[in-house]
This record gives sequence, structure tokens and C-alpha cells, in this order.
Amino acid sequence: MTPDRTDIKTGIVGLGNIGQYHAERLLELGVPLVGGMDVAPEARKRFTRRYDVDVYEDHQELYEAVDAIIITTPNKFHEQYAVSAFEDDLHVLLEKPLAHTLESAERIADAATQSSGITMVGFNNRFANTVQIVKNRIERGDLGTVTHLEANYVRRRGIPGRGSWFTRRAIAGGGALIDLGVHAIDLALYLLGYPTVLEVSGVTRGEFGPREEYAYLEMWGSDSGPGEFDVDDSASAFVRCEQNRTISLEVAWATNRPENHEFVVRGTNAAAKFDLLENDLTFHSASTIGPDHLENTSIETRQNDTHTDEQQTFFDAIVTEIDLEDSVEQGLDVQRIIDAIYRSSEEEQTISVSDR
Repeated sequence: MTPDRTDIKTGIVGLGNIGQYHAERLLELGVPLVGGMDVAPEARKRFTRRYDVDVYEDHQELYEAVDAIIITTPNKFHEQYAVSAFEDDLHVLLEKPLAHTLESAERIADAATQSSGITMVGFNNRFANTVQIVKNRIERGDLGTVTHLEANYVRRRGIPGRGSWFTRRAIAGGGALIDLGVHAIDLALYLLGYPTVLEVSGVTRGEFGPREEYAYLEMWGSDSGPGEFDVDDSASAFVRCEQNRTISLEVAWATNRPENHEFVVRGTNAAAKFDLLENDLTFHSASTIGPDHLENTSIETRQNDTHTDEQQTFFDAIVTEIDLEDSVEQGLDVQRIIDAIYRSSEEEQTISVSDR
């Protein structure tokens, strides 16, 4: 029986593009959208025109009218709105990353433990059909012991608007690593079963964003030039986990190479290769049954809306009172790795990551 989500009055904090994206999916799921909050007057006007709901400049007024909120603000402001929601025991879907710094993420995680509401971090790519197929094959043992994962999220030219909050470290906390890398790191850990991370070695670079002659082909926002760009536009890292399981990471907003969204999950019995943004999924193995041979099995599946499935999981957990406490802890694990990569790059050495 489908859980009844129609009684969960929901609001959105942060009414920009991603806030509107979430609003559309709320309507599709039949979850009542009752209001939104943003500090920008134009964002409030646009949202109320589009969805015919109340909008607020003060988040506390919105919180008094809802049972659940979705937080889609710039990273720096996650703590302010999330902690306040926890104090009101609201259910919270918090867009990734957990925060703009590790210290802020730790405060969010601590506050979440004091709330009676359901909390979920928005790692939507977990819900891709290809990822779920791979996860299921791992769990039933088809890949054997998974020992290494190659995670790539590389754009050739795709800085999200130089001069926007995305390219300002004080607000975003970083660049391509904290924007794209957070997805890649979560998926890698998710498919490995979130093992304890022991150490991280990485390098971050800002090679294209600061250039006057940057080749503007596509961005997520308008280009204001290199003046407001003090973050990384690419990162390379190696993560070592318990039992010698490893992750190699390559992320970039901009680089002189073809784009790449390929993940390779290597196991002792087989490997899985999939494209994060497409449906492509292939399993690779070898066999000695008959003449020795290699096997490559392609899987076809439909492409699903990962944000819709993410929201469905969140609201169904509220209805069924299923605890999602691992979500915040796993978000904190990802933040620790991001912080360690930045420190490794700055200090030019491997960084030990404390146990959970």
C-alpha cells in the first residue's frame, strides 16, 4: 500500500533553481507545498507567482506552518536553517553537502541527534536505477569482494557561473570538489558499504576559473569573470579504507579533456561500469567454463528522476516512522573526506582521517 503523504505540510527554504526543482517534485508526489522562505524579495515574488503559496523572509514564520522542510540554500547557510528546524523537531531534507566546512557539518550532525524529526541528506544520485542495480548485485555477491572503485565526475567546461556563490569559498566552502565531488564520494562509499576511511591524499587546483580568457561554452549561471573565483575547479584524490579497500577520485568543473561521468566498481568475481548521467551499465567478468573467455554483459534500464525517488524515500520514512539516522552520519563522513582532501592539497601530504 502506498504511504499517504498528503498530510505532510512542507515548505522550502531557498527559492532558487534547486528550490523550484524540489517544488515541482513535491506537487508530482502529492505532498502539500504550503510555503517558501528566501531572503531575496525577487525570489519570493517568483515563487509565490508560480506556486500560489505563502512566502516569508523569516524562516521561523515558515517553520510554524509546516511539518517538514527542504533546505536548498547556499552551503554556508545550511547550519542556520537546519539547526533551527531541529530545535522545532521538524522533518528535514537537507541538500548536499552537509555544510560549507567540517566544523559546521559537525554542529549540524550534533543538533540532528537531539531532534525527533526525520533527517535526510540529499544524495540523490544514489537513487539512479543503474546505481541501484549495481548495489543489488553487490549485495547478492555477484561481484565477489569489492576492493576498488574509480569515481569520475568531470566536465570539460561547466563552471557554475563565475561570480556566483558557487565560486566563492566563504559561501560554498570550495569548488568542484564540494559541488561535484560530494556526489562521487558518496556513491563510492555507498557502493562499498560506507567503510571506515583511514587516510586521504589529494590535490585541488584552480586552473581555469581565474583566467580572463576562459572559454565560455556552458555554465549553470551567467559569467561575471574571474574576479569572484577563489575555489578549485578540479581535484584528484586517493582514499584508503579499512581492509585495503580504495577509491580513486577525479572531479572537475573545467579541464582540457573529454567529459567523463564513469564509475568502475571492481570486485574479485566481476566489475561493474556505469555512466552516472546515462543509462549505460556493463558487468565485466571472466570464466574458465569451456574455453577461457571474458564476458561483458550490458544492462538496459529506464532513466529515472533521482530527486523524485529521493523525496519519495524521505516522505515515506516520515509516514512509516523509519529512522534515517545513517544519512546524517554518512553526510558527515563525506564532509570529513572533502576536508581531508583540501588539507592534503594545502599541506602536500597524506591526511589521516579519524574513525567515526
